[in-house]
Amino acid sequence: MLLNRARAVDYMRRCGLDALVATSPVNITYLSDYYFWLDPLFREYWATPGASSSLGQNFALLPLEGEPALVVGWQQVVNAADLWVREVHTHGSHGLDDSLSPAALPGEAQRLYEVLHRMPVPATPAEALLGVLKARGLESARLGLEMEGLTPPARAALEAALPRAQLKDCSNLLRLIRAVKSPEEIRRLTRAAEINETAGLESLRRARPGTRFGEIVQHYRARVAAEGAAFDHFGYGYRGLGVATEPDYELAAGEALFVDWGCNYQYYYSDTGTTLAVGAIAPRLLDRLDMLRTCLDAGMAAIRPGVRASAVQQAMWDVLSARGLKAIFPHGHGVGLEIRDYPILVADNGLRLRDDCIDEPSDLPLEVDMVFNLESALFMPGLGSPHIERSFVVTPDGCRPLAKQDRSWPVQVGL
Repeated sequence: MLLNRARAVDYMRRCGLDALVATSPVNITYLSDYYFWLDPLFREYWATPGASSSLGQNFALLPLEGEPALVVGWQQVVNAADLWVREVHTHGSHGLDDSLSPAALPGEAQRLYEVLHRMPVPATPAEALLGVLKARGLESARLGLEMEGLTPPARAALEAALPRAQLKDCSNLLRLIRAVKSPEEIRRLTRAAEINETAGLESLRRARPGTRFGEIVQHYRARVAAEGAAFDHFGYGYRGLGVATEPDYELAAGEALFVDWGCNYQYYYSDTGTTLAVGAIAPRLLDRLDMLRTCLDAGMAAIRPGVRASAVQQAMWDVLSARGLKAIFPHGHGVGLEIRDYPILVADNGLRLRDDCIDEPSDLPLEVDMVFNLESALFMPGLGSPHIERSFVVTPDGCRPLAKQDRSWPVQVGL
């Protein structure tokens, strides 16, 4: 189970909610473990010319009391075969060819066949969700509804059919719940980081003067795929001017450049970075790298439960500003089902995480089992772009590395 259920229940009680309803693909996955590759991509106009560009609508229901439920399209129901969520609903005509008598189906397949032939058949996803809510006695409930992933027609249908319910936007509440990882999430994040580290370093060590960066990326793609992960990104510093992924860049002797790469393992992201040195490293760049290592060490030392995210960033900034560096952005960010989850470790911006359920400072206090990266990079035109990024888990007395990521020295090749 991906869901940190105890945390979700605690927030539901604090907010006076009877249930949470996820509407976006990422939060449906979080509440139910359900995933289908096309859900984050498929737009309504892809099937119905002239329709909106909204994503297709699914729902996941997590009640305060009782078992959760899932609403998905009929063709996607088979992706619910092995979920911990057992109550699955669909909508519309199932589209199966019943002109011949079906052959015998094994247990899980038979269960899904019965889902597809359940009567009466709701015409729309919203009607299917309404049927679930009414069966649970939640027509007059206080419902946390993720408005950001809700299509306008679905919202209108729910509001019209539930006049006595209180429909409260919980879009930011769901992000806040996801900020503290469950044991299964930490397991997946750890494995993602391990695959990422091994594949990335192996790929970088193949570099030589004259190597096209695309060759490094292609090797990385193959290595992560061999370990059951999917490519996400592999960026590099372009002549100290910024981060690139597209130019067909050829490495040159004497470069020291930013590299940042990541993959996705069982829906969970990894993200890390280091410095690639092609040949000997100039002393002035070694000095900058030492500053970045000291910066990350200071941030790591500041991590402990209860400390605000901005305090970690401030500790990193203090080290660099004391060394005279100003054009630099040391920071951190959560990692999980999205490449950037909460918390975001930056200076306090005075904004708030606000919806109909919560109103919290965006400068979140750190909590045990938050998982995030700390990173810092310098971009020096024509000189280089040193970079360091590592991942950590908050523990009761500080933090620990998510996986082994040795950044004591850059990846040095071509000597």
